[in-house]
Amino acid sequence: MAKTTKRRFIDEFKREAVALWETSGRPQTDVARDLGIMPTMLRRWQRKLQEGGVSATPAAKPPVSTMASPADQASEIARLRRELDRARMERDILKKAVGIFPEMPW
Repeated sequence: MAKTTKRRFIDEFKREAVALWETSGRPQTDVARDLGIMPTMLRRWQRKLQEGGVSATPAAKPPVSTMASPADQASEIARLRRELDRARMERDILKKAVGIFPEMPW
């Protein structure tokens, strides 16, 4: 029988998890699965925050845009396309090598 340890989460993680659930518009089960926790934990954390009068979404912080500029996005796309082309080329070389080596008598 494997020994399990109780995981502990810091208050900041709990607040951010609840805020994510409340603002994302996604089902509780999806958010909990993405965070690797049980859905009941989210409900419990939300209830404790509401009872304590603490808002899950901090009003003092202005929303920060995580969107990169179009130029940054274009350069990232170009880099990823080059990386994909290289990976495809390496894959094709390996496929050819697998076809050649079994025929060679050692």
